[in-house]
Amino acid sequence: MLKTLKNDIDVVFEQDPAARNRLEVIFTYSGVHAIWAHRIAHWLWKRKMYFLARLLSQISRFFTGIEIHPGAVIGQRLFIDHGMGVVIGETCEIGDNVTIYQGVTLGGTGKEKGKRHPTVEDNVLIASGAKVLGSFTIGKNSKIGGGSVVLREVPPNSTVVGIPGRVIIQDGVKISKDLDHHNLPDPVYDKIKDLEVQLKTLQKELEQHKKGETVK
Repeated sequence: MLKTLKNDIDVVFEQDPAARNRLEVIFTYSGVHAIWAHRIAHWLWKRKMYFLARLLSQISRFFTGIEIHPGAVIGQRLFIDHGMGVVIGETCEIGDNVTIYQGVTLGGTGKEKGKRHPTVEDNVLIASGAKVLGSFTIGKNSKIGGGSVVLREVPPNSTVVGIPGRVIIQDGVKISKDLDHHNLPDPVYDKIKDLEVQLKTLQKELEQHKKGETVK
């Protein structure tokens, strides 16, 4: 347990350049508070003390703005940055070294029973406002771009952007888990640029064709 608590603090220094010292992290980081409260609530949940577990999770939500269902399974070194509005559902499973920003939802898509929330594997980054909805897996070393809505499986080593989320395969190369989650590819913009190039080419060919007809 002490090792787990230490890991929860250490990951803050690795991911947040604003962190100055351990005392500051322990007393002022809502993401750390929410994770610690969840670890206790999850311990109660596994021992079928459901009411106490839910009560603790709601108290934590009130103070941190982060809602984590006590049934969710969370690995080591989860970093929740700022965290306001983060929601993690009951059957969600989160691996190690995962980073989540404010406004992220790891939720379900309806009233189905059983596993209904996503599984997030190791070294995943989920940027601000992203919604990951349904029972599927976000593969290792992947990034979910800010504001994306992900409704289906994400392969490992991938980047997802857009609504609905589109996967940009990174040729099997591991994506670095840094903080520049705003600097992600935009497939819609890229497609528009391609169409502009094609349109200019067609216009040029049409002009040449007209000139050819005039000469005749």
